[in-house]
Amino acid sequence: MKSGTLPRIVAVISLAVGLAVPAPAQQAKRPNVVFILADNVGYGDLGPYGGGELRGYPTPNADRLAREGIRLTQYLVEPGCTPSRTALMTGQYSIRNGLSLLGLPGSPNTLSARAYTMGQLFKDAGYATAMFGKWHLGSDPQSVPTAHGFNDFYGIPPDSSWDTAADIPQIVQTHSAGDVPEKVLIERGAWIVQQKVGGPLQRVKPFTLAVRAEIDNELTDHALAFIKQQQAAGKPFFVYLPFSMGHAPSLPSKEFAGKSRVGQYGDKIMEGDFHVGQVLDALKELNLEDKTVVVFASDNGPTGQYFMTWDASGLGLPDMGSPGPFRGSLGDATEGSIRTFAFVRWPGHVMPNTTSYAMFSEMDFLPTFAAIIGAKLPTDRAIDGVDQTDVLTGKSAMGNRETLLTFIGPDIVAARWKQWRIYFKDMGLTGTGQQMLGGMFGSAAPMYYPKIYNIEVDPHEDLQLPNYLWAGEPVFKAIQEYEASVKKYPNPPAGNLTNFTQH
Repeated sequence: MKSGTLPRIVAVISLAVGLAVPAPAQQAKRPNVVFILADNVGYGDLGPYGGGELRGYPTPNADRLAREGIRLTQYLVEPGCTPSRTALMTGQYSIRNGLSLLGLPGSPNTLSARAYTMGQLFKDAGYATAMFGKWHLGSDPQSVPTAHGFNDFYGIPPDSSWDTAADIPQIVQTHSAGDVPEKVLIERGAWIVQQKVGGPLQRVKPFTLAVRAEIDNELTDHALAFIKQQQAAGKPFFVYLPFSMGHAPSLPSKEFAGKSRVGQYGDKIMEGDFHVGQVLDALKELNLEDKTVVVFASDNGPTGQYFMTWDASGLGLPDMGSPGPFRGSLGDATEGSIRTFAFVRWPGHVMPNTTSYAMFSEMDFLPTFAAIIGAKLPTDRAIDGVDQTDVLTGKSAMGNRETLLTFIGPDIVAARWKQWRIYFKDMGLTGTGQQMLGGMFGSAAPMYYPKIYNIEVDPHEDLQLPNYLWAGEPVFKAIQEYEASVKKYPNPPAGNLTNFTQH
């Protein structure tokens, strides 16, 4: 046999074997993914994190996920809905897409056509993709879910949030539209919408307070129907289910109204936990349990006292969650705002009943999923997430992340390095007396020297440690690396809802 003949024969045999394997069999090892996203649910709200029954509402399905998967205890996000969802979808700091502030209908900042998202990742890998719920990244044609990898979308207007259902009643109550009849306002207002890729964004029905109360039933039903459809077709699927659990006004469905001991917030947490259980049960019934990664997480920390006014019963129980041992609420740069819950279940790969203290950013899910399904991420942009597969599978205790920056609008306001929390802006309250507001209504004042806290010694951030300024050095390095990446890949203008002189 001539030199080189044997390697060529082996190569031909290997190629033939590879070609003989049907495409579905080749894809069988790639798991389905279901990502369930709660909204403004705090670190201390669910049972496995010290909430649940202790806060007046049991969360048996969150408890089940903790038993059957891994519980992340240092899961870090961005301070608000739009920034957080941008970071989750793109694996980038939200400012890289100009979405580092809460998106409002009519504001110019929306997700660009150039953005690369989790939906696109799975679609390019041959998955059936669907999203049901709240997008909050813009309603322009280039910004909607179907423009970013999702074949199916059903939910609230893609540029709005759950409290939009109250807009028309508030307009009517305050006579802000003059003599325009309510039915005309409803026709012009927010509607539930649906869209298939390549088709128009279709209005389904008005997004009223009554619809708001039952919306999570609808979204879960759509998700379950999609899963069953793809199981029957034998196609891998990615389902993104960002439902309303936790977001004010927490109007519960008829089935859950009054179920908790703490009013409408607890009722809605119990309802959301029930829907998580529906998804888990469906996967088991369809024999997909061992073939599916399930993630259940929150987009950011809880709303603060400024949402006490949403108490529909008028009895004074606040429509707000708990940041656990940490300080802050939605919109802050504090630990209680950017640290929340996350569970991951993947039978046969993620050890059940485990906990990880690894620093895990929501941005890390994109590269982690890419590694799991064997996909490549684009190289023409900065990706701030890191592959954390070894954390999920128990091969690494501390993972691949030590730092995280926090942006509000155009500013780096805080950072984390290991157990150190460092502030570059003094986060404070606005207003006086009963009108003192924090969170997303707070202020950020400049300082000459950073404030430093050790969140393991002092999780509530009550004790500044100015004698530990050396802890800023690795953070300054991370900032310099970020700034260097911006020179290579410039950011679009950052969101700003109060300064209209910027160009």
